[in-house]
Amino acid sequence: MKIVEPLFREDRFVDGYLSALLARASALVSTEFHNHLRRKGVSVPVWRVLATLADGDGMIVNDLAAITLLKQPTLTKLLDRMARDGLIERRDASDDRRKTQIFLTAKALQDVVELQRVAKEQEAAILNALDERVLKDMLRRLIVHCVKRANGEGNPKERIFAKQHRASSAKSVSE
Repeated sequence: MKIVEPLFREDRFVDGYLSALLARASALVSTEFHNHLRRKGVSVPVWRVLATLADGDGMIVNDLAAITLLKQPTLTKLLDRMARDGLIERRDASDDRRKTQIFLTAKALQDVVELQRVAKEQEAAILNALDERVLKDMLRRLIVHCVKRANGEGNPKERIFAKQHRASSAKSVSE
């Protein structure tokens, strides 16, 4: 399927709306690599887990869910399949035995190194015409800013979500 070059119009909402632009950019940036994953028989959620755990430090499920953009019940089922397939192992956390950390197996690490190489090659080709450092720094700053807003931190005028949540909660309680 051929992807048509977008025609941006200043008067069209979605052509200037940050969420729409980020979603479109993400889909386009990911397409080539996701096709590669499909050919290798690796789902996108499995890739996200593999890539996130590749540094070898292990993670608890809540943190892994946040980074991989998966809901915890969905991630737990995925981790069960990945454990069955010999890709991950669960270990008690050293600092708190009530928590379980997830680690890649040696088998998975071999696979993820090759996938990371391909991902980096495709990323480099995409970023070739852009200032990679500036773009990634701006995206990281955007993520931190959005997390702070969602948590009610920062400038009170920017606490839109917290105000809306409090207003709807108060309304629900009074009704």
